[in-house]
Amino acid sequence: MRKNAGSYSGRVFSDRKWILPFFASLIISMSLVLTAILGVLSSDGGGEQSPFEIISFKRSENSSGYFVESDIERSFNVSVVKREAPRFAYLISGTKGDSHRMMRTLEAVYHPRNQYILHLDLEAPPRERLELANAVKADPVFREVENVRVMSQSNLVTYKGPTMIACTLQAIAILLKESSEWDWFINLSASDYPLMTQDDMLSVFSNLSRNLNFIEHTRIAGWKLNQRARPIIIDPALYLSKKSDLALTTQRRTLPTSFKLFTGSAWVVLTRSFVEYCIWGWDNFPRTMLMYYTNFVSSPEGYFHTVICNTEEFRHTAISHDLHYIAWDTPPKQHPISLTMKDFDKMVKSKALFARKFAKDDPVLDKIDKELLGRTHRFSPGAWCVGTSDGGADPCSVRGNGTMFRPGPGSDRLSELLQVLLSKESLSKQCL
Repeated sequence: MRKNAGSYSGRVFSDRKWILPFFASLIISMSLVLTAILGVLSSDGGGEQSPFEIISFKRSENSSGYFVESDIERSFNVSVVKREAPRFAYLISGTKGDSHRMMRTLEAVYHPRNQYILHLDLEAPPRERLELANAVKADPVFREVENVRVMSQSNLVTYKGPTMIACTLQAIAILLKESSEWDWFINLSASDYPLMTQDDMLSVFSNLSRNLNFIEHTRIAGWKLNQRARPIIIDPALYLSKKSDLALTTQRRTLPTSFKLFTGSAWVVLTRSFVEYCIWGWDNFPRTMLMYYTNFVSSPEGYFHTVICNTEEFRHTAISHDLHYIAWDTPPKQHPISLTMKDFDKMVKSKALFARKFAKDDPVLDKIDKELLGRTHRFSPGAWCVGTSDGGADPCSVRGNGTMFRPGPGSDRLSELLQVLLSKESLSKQCL
């Protein structure tokens, strides 16, 4: 037994006996991942309830026949800006002890136009997952609008392995199956928090092309090639019920020649057309990449990036920014610095949509609620909140027109950031 030279520890296989079990486990794991993803999409809506379903979405009457390859491919040729107000689809994920933080983030980013799916991983006890599901189910606003879902079949998720990507793709598949009426997919964790209201975001995104993907990316090089691309790893979370380190083999693989490897932030804002392509993959490239990244260290920081930059239809839609404010140590470690009060001004000046990571109930969250979101009750206020605030009542308890927005200072900050990101200089650096 010895440790790998990098920062990832694991069991070392010293002879060739690992070859057959390794490839057998690889085939089985990929079968399980693809079956889970495609099974969600192909299941009959009128049959037995999906194990993921706790809170139902309101289904579109015109959703039948939506997933037709020609229809999806035609969407690539649409470059005009849709003036209809956009919709976001959020995945908010967490682990043991994160249920209250997830609810706080959900309420801070909630808007009736959007769709939301919550995933509390398998490390959380069943009681905590049940409490989260019951809290969503009992909420009168969520129950009326029917746009919040809790995944009841939890997955064990490790950040360094492929299980996070598998969980993300599974959530996207559910969102696509249940509602076609959203434009961008956003993934957040329990330690993320918004820096502006949904009215700010929706009003600015109303004037954007629906073809823009916000995904920080760069060509993988240097130490990352040796410590991420060359090792052959196995993620025990695919098979076990408890988290453990990645298993590393003594063998190393050569770099691919048929596609280029990219890396970047795991936090993304992706168009519906692109994530549809990742799920359906009619030219098989996304599935090939899924198999490749099954044995890739920190695959959440490479899968979407490599797919989008190696696909001609999408590579020119990739804007290299994750719309997050994140602070790192020098040199950077595996996880970012926890943000506190001293970081507040930097967060605002970044003009980002979100920031991470925050410790549970850190006082800076209250400052964000008060000064950036205007939260005095459960939800960040917007034009959809038409109730009275007399006597301390929650104005969002009465729902108005969800297509009307009341943008504030956050929309100005976001507009300024997008002017920079969409400049010729920034666009010239796409997928280089």
